Amino acid sequence: MLKPSLQLKLGQQLTMTPQLQQAIRLLQLPALELQAHIRELLETNVMLEPVEDGESDSGEALEAGESSAPAEEAAEEGTEAAESRESVEVIEDDWGGQSAGPAESTWNGDDPDRVQEFADASGQSLQDYLLWQLELARLEPRELAIARAIVDAINDDGYVTESMEEIAETLKPEVHCTASEVASVLGGVQALDPPGVGARGIGECIELQLRQLDPDTPGLATALEIARRHLERLACRELSALKRELRASDEELTEALALVRSCHPRPGSTVSTGAPEYVVPDVFVRRTEHGWSVEINSATLPRIRLNHSYASLLGRSASHATLRAQLQEARWLLKSLEIRHETLIKVARSIVERQVAFLEHGEEHMRPMILKDIAEAIGMHESTISRVTSGKYMHTPRGVFELRYFFSSQIEGADGSGTSSTAIRAKIRKLVKDEDPLAPLSDGRIAALLSAEGIPVARRTVAKYREAMGIAASSERKRSGSAQI
Repeated sequence: MLKPSLQLKLGQQLTMTPQLQQAIRLLQLPALELQAHIRELLETNVMLEPVEDGESDSGEALEAGESSAPAEEAAEEGTEAAESRESVEVIEDDWGGQSAGPAESTWNGDDPDRVQEFADASGQSLQDYLLWQLELARLEPRELAIARAIVDAINDDGYVTESMEEIAETLKPEVHCTASEVASVLGGVQALDPPGVGARGIGECIELQLRQLDPDTPGLATALEIARRHLERLACRELSALKRELRASDEELTEALALVRSCHPRPGSTVSTGAPEYVVPDVFVRRTEHGWSVEINSATLPRIRLNHSYASLLGRSASHATLRAQLQEARWLLKSLEIRHETLIKVARSIVERQVAFLEHGEEHMRPMILKDIAEAIGMHESTISRVTSGKYMHTPRGVFELRYFFSSQIEGADGSGTSSTAIRAKIRKLVKDEDPLAPLSDGRIAALLSAEGIPVARRTVAKYREAMGIAASSERKRSGSAQI
C-alpha cells in the first residue's frame, strides 16, 4: 500500500529571468539594431534620457569600465613555428565622456585621421536617368509617349521585361500603335546611356555595347557573331568548337573574347538607385608601439543615463507603480548594456591574441580556432560567444571582418600542428595565382605541394575549396589562359 512521504532534494537550475532574457537579446543585436532599440526605449521609458554633447555626466550613466587607462594582457603564440608574447591593449573610453549622441552620430568619432565619406543621396533611379535623356532628345509627342512606356518596362538591370505587343497595349486608349512602331522607338531608347540599356536579352545587350566601338577594332566582327549566336558555347567554355564554327584564328578568337568579356551584363546597375550601405565596425584593432590595441567603436555605444529628475519624484504611493516599474527596467537596461560592452571587449581581445600572426602576415597564417577556445579563455558558454560574434565586425589593418570570420576548422599537419581551412584556401589561391598559365596546376598537384609544406590535404578537399572560391578547374584555366581568381 502506497503512503505519502516527504523527500528533500538539492539541485541547481538556470531560470530565464526577464533580466537575463534582456541581456541575451541585447548581446546578439548588431550595432544598427541596438541603436534602433535604444531610440525606441527612449521614447517609451521616461526614466531614460540621452546624454547630450558637451554635457557632464553626474548621474547613474552607462560606464565602460572602472578606468579608462589601457590594460595590457599577455597573448598566446603569434606564429606557427615558435611561441612569442604579444601585448594586446584594451583601450576603453569613459562611456559618459563620449562625443557621440544617442546613436545618431557618424562612426568616425573625433579622430582626424579617419576620413568621413559622404554618400550620394540623390536617389536617382535608372528610369529617372533615362527619362531625363528623353526630355533632351526632342522627340515628337507620340514617340515620347511610346518611349516613356518602354522606359517603364525596363527593370533595374536595364532589360526590357515586356514584349512589344504588351507595351503597345499599355498605351491604349491614349495612343494607338503597333508592335513594329514600338520596336522602332525602342531603337532610339537603346541608344541612350548606359550602353546596352533597353536590350531584350543578354546577347542583344552585349551587341549594343559592342556596336559603340570603333568599326576598326580588332576582333569586333567575331565578337558580334559570338554575341548573336554563340554565347551558349562561350558559357560552356567550348572554345575549340567555337573556333571551328567561326573559322577564326587563335589571335582573332582571343581578341573577340576579350571584347565580349569587357561588356557589362547588367548595364542598369551602373546607375545608382540609392545610397550605399556601409558596414559599421564594432571594434577597432590597431598596431601600437606596445603591440596590438583593441578599441570599441565609440559611435556604436549608446549614451543614455537614468533620469534622476523623474526618479527623485517617486514616492511610496501605489499610484507610482508604473513609474517604479519603468525605473527598474531602466536600471536593468543599463546593466545589460554594460555586460554587452564588457563581453564584446573580452571576446575581441581574445580573438586578437590568437590571431596575431594573421594580423601581421595575412590569411596564410590564420590559426585554427573554434567557439570553444574563446569560451574557455574568457570563462563563458559557447552560446554566448556565438551571440557576440554574430553580426559584429572588426576593423583591422587588413580590412573589415565579421568576428565569425576568425573561426575556422583545423586540419592536422604532419608535425602534429594544425592549419586552419582559411589558411589553406589562401595558400591554394596563391598557388593558382603564381602558376604557369600554359601549364596550370591540377588539384592533385596542389595537394602534393601542400603536403610538402606539412599540410596533408586530399585532392577532393582541394577541389572543394577551389570551387568554393570560384576558381575554375585546371583544364578550363588552361583553355582560357587565366586563373580567374
